Amino acid sequence: MTRAPSPPASWWRTAVVYQVYIRSFADADGDGMGDVAGIGARLPYLADLGVDAIWINPWYRSPQVDAGYDVADFRDIDPLFGTLAGAEGLIRDAHLAGLRVIVDVVPNHTSSEHAWFRAALAAAPGSPERARYLFRDGRGPGGDVPPNDWRSVFGGPAWTRVPDGQWYLHLFAPEQPDLDWSNPEVREEFLSVLEFWLRRGVDGFRVDVAHGLIKAPGLPDIGYHALPLGPHDVALPWHSDDHPHWNRAELHEVFRSWRALAARYGDAMFVAEAEVGPIERYADYVRPGELHSTFNFPFLKSPWDAAALREVIDRTVRVYGAAGAPPNWVLGNHDLTRVATRFADGDPARGLRRARAAALLMLGLPGGAYVYQGDELGIEEVVHFTPGERQDPIFLRSGGAVTGRDGCRVPLPWSGDEPPFWFSPPGAAAPWLRQPASWRAVTAERQLADPGSTLSLHRTALRVRRAHDGFRGEGFAWIDAPGEVLHFARGSAAVAVNLSDRPFPLPRGARVLVASAEPAGGAVPPDAAAWYEP
Repeated sequence: MTRAPSPPASWWRTAVVYQVYIRSFADADGDGMGDVAGIGARLPYLADLGVDAIWINPWYRSPQVDAGYDVADFRDIDPLFGTLAGAEGLIRDAHLAGLRVIVDVVPNHTSSEHAWFRAALAAAPGSPERARYLFRDGRGPGGDVPPNDWRSVFGGPAWTRVPDGQWYLHLFAPEQPDLDWSNPEVREEFLSVLEFWLRRGVDGFRVDVAHGLIKAPGLPDIGYHALPLGPHDVALPWHSDDHPHWNRAELHEVFRSWRALAARYGDAMFVAEAEVGPIERYADYVRPGELHSTFNFPFLKSPWDAAALREVIDRTVRVYGAAGAPPNWVLGNHDLTRVATRFADGDPARGLRRARAAALLMLGLPGGAYVYQGDELGIEEVVHFTPGERQDPIFLRSGGAVTGRDGCRVPLPWSGDEPPFWFSPPGAAAPWLRQPASWRAVTAERQLADPGSTLSLHRTALRVRRAHDGFRGEGFAWIDAPGEVLHFARGSAAVAVNLSDRPFPLPRGARVLVASAEPAGGAVPPDAAAWYEP
């Protein structure tokens, strides 16, 4: 495979980005919901942690049906979170603290409360207002059957009927109507939105549902009629080669225009949320002149298994390297069960050991990495909710059949012995999702005082990663080791991750730089990892 020429070194090629789920990060005004001022108050924590940038989930005006991913105004901040002036101040303050700022852009759909969609509902079928979205006549007698068999990611049909009889497409909730990206007006609007935020100093964008913008002409059926689906079932063959609404080739024309715009603003970057199957398909998104990077879903969803991890690492390094793009690694986000729970196999202590080792694996690999808020504390998935407490539209639209994502979105514990653990100030409203009382043992304050804590591990690893010559470049080479051990060199340093059930001896004379569990007798314990100099 021919290797594409590497562009000049850029900050995003090796950056560690901290995901700020704004609703749950820090609440400054006491309403139980995180906000812009709360992020600002915690910038020293983020700078001291050692990350290079923060990615902030949607903070735009929104009815909050899907936690802000239903955007009513892309050019303003929702009053729930603050003001536009406050966001501009946060961007400036983050830069002064040495942190770059990435914001979400949500191009697949708007809120049903967006001015464009309200105008579409008020206009007639065939109007320019409706042409911004995907309105279609129904099938069958009287048009009573949806235009095709597509299903919503959140469960149920992907079509909702309006009073005049037409239907509109929503691959997510009915309150999130899909835009028609074959319409030049839609394309021009998002270039304008991107430029609006670039002018305010943002350093990049995370592109929501990047693989979903373009729909096949004619909106053909997928073939769900042949499947035994219930009223809430989701059946999406995300990875087929010619899917009518995922990963269409025409996407890349859009992204080339975005890259050209970003190039006018220095070193601004894009990272795509594009879940498209085998790693080889991800390379299409990071070809020269397209997006800068993508989230690595094959790595994110890999089990705690050495062979599986070795394969995804090998393929990632090879495929992204051939495209001239940096590898990218991520262990958690606001849509996935917490890593300490995913790797636990029913044993919380085992889950924490593996989460700590996985953090050193991820941060020890070449390229960029993303840390989801709270994973640096080692917190687990929260499962104590009653059905009435759950807010995720996936849970609501599936009739409770799908648990949803609330468990990984619970507000962070900062300090103290009782909820809300200084997520909110004294006398505040209850947090929007209930925190477990057991989190008194894992607050940031408590962990900062403990050199063996998961937070201290992350701080040390990030400090070493930034300072040590071995971790500054993108060099990577495997070192011989037993099958259940991932062992590789990073220049003058090395990483050993022991997924076996017996200790793995480090080379004689090795100097340990950081370890997820203290090497006993010069050996890395099971479910542990160490960085060392040979």
